[in-house]
Amino acid sequence: MDTFCFGNPDAQKVLIQPVDEHDLEVLESEFNIIKSLTDTDFYLIAAKVGNWNKDLSPWKAPAVFGNEDFGEGAGDFLKALLPLCSDGQKTYYIGGYSLAGLFALWSAYQTDTFKGVAAASPSMWFPGFTEYMAENTIKCDAVYLSLGDKEAKARNPVMATVADKMSEAQEILKAKGVNVTFEWNSGNHFKESDLRTAKAFAFVLSNT
Repeated sequence: MDTFCFGNPDAQKVLIQPVDEHDLEVLESEFNIIKSLTDTDFYLIAAKVGNWNKDLSPWKAPAVFGNEDFGEGAGDFLKALLPLCSDGQKTYYIGGYSLAGLFALWSAYQTDTFKGVAAASPSMWFPGFTEYMAENTIKCDAVYLSLGDKEAKARNPVMATVADKMSEAQEILKAKGVNVTFEWNSGNHFKESDLRTAKAFAFVLSNT
């Protein structure tokens, strides 16, 4: 697994983020924005995802854009990430953008390794995910959720459910006593992913 690191490696708080090629292009910008939003010292470890639709999907689901179905590789990918979180003296957070945001949220249901989840514009439309949330208990203290105000206007009928699913997810987490916040951002899904992800991480860093 290729990793890309920013910040102080001796910091007590560590951010874990699955990334693709686009994320890597704006990762330094994201890091600098997080620094501007919080006084907390941190170390950011970005892990390159090999197959986005497979490695970040908790279970199989049919394609909603293009022809590539979603796989069920999230368990294996999480297993590969956890060695990055092996120092018991440090506090770990997981986050990401789009499907990586959904993966981050799902990961906190699998392990108590992460203190907080930074889910920026997560793919909450993923089939069966809010039902999974309702039936299971998350194992972290804080969750940040966000969405672009034009994301629910997607032409794809599955992706167009994202705002309703996000509202449902927020209520599920609140009902279970999780410190959850939700923020609307302006624009569609592809706008300012670095800023949106940075705000997500800054929130969990400052609220746990």
